[in-house]
Amino acid sequence: MKIRSVEFAGAIARPGGDPPGTLPQIAFSGRSNVGKSSLINTLLRRTRTKIARVSTTPGKTREINFFRVEATTTSRPVEFFVVDLPGYGYARVPAAMQDAWRPLVEGYLRSNPALLGLVQLIDARHGPTRDDLQMVEFLAGLGTPTLFVLTKVDKLKRSQRAKELPKIASRLGQDPDQVLAFSAKTGEGRDELLAALASLLEPTA
Repeated sequence: MKIRSVEFAGAIARPGGDPPGTLPQIAFSGRSNVGKSSLINTLLRRTRTKIARVSTTPGKTREINFFRVEATTTSRPVEFFVVDLPGYGYARVPAAMQDAWRPLVEGYLRSNPALLGLVQLIDARHGPTRDDLQMVEFLAGLGTPTLFVLTKVDKLKRSQRAKELPKIASRLGQDPDQVLAFSAKTGEGRDELLAALASLLEPTA
């Protein structure tokens, strides 16, 4: 899939808010310091003029942000929303803000017929945390198609990757071949992730 254009389309700040349109949606979820904004910027080729804000204070973004993407797959042009969910699990975020995360994000995930799937990010250096595993369990209960992406793999030595990545896949209950390694720094995994998104956007027979 080739990205043609990207623009910020709007945000949901309160539970029950409506998306800024009816386009198909693919959401991105992860801990506050997992590198989600960097991944989105790399994925959409917006590394110079960033579309997703990379905050120096993890947990600062508390809205669901929508980016309208025009792209071309091998078969046709497509238009969809990349949805940047606010990060979770950052210890320094005030309790009131942490409590606000659940109704906002869970409400969005539970009641959104336009959501085609979710990309769940896990830090390859540390593996899934308790918060990550709770999110995985929640998504399994919803039946939401989920792709697992391991971020910051460039920070692992080759020997570490060979050892740790299969362990992470096992903890997630996934086959290692179904877990994608990604680096916002080197671009590793970008083409594979775009191909996975394209398959979600293909109409079902």
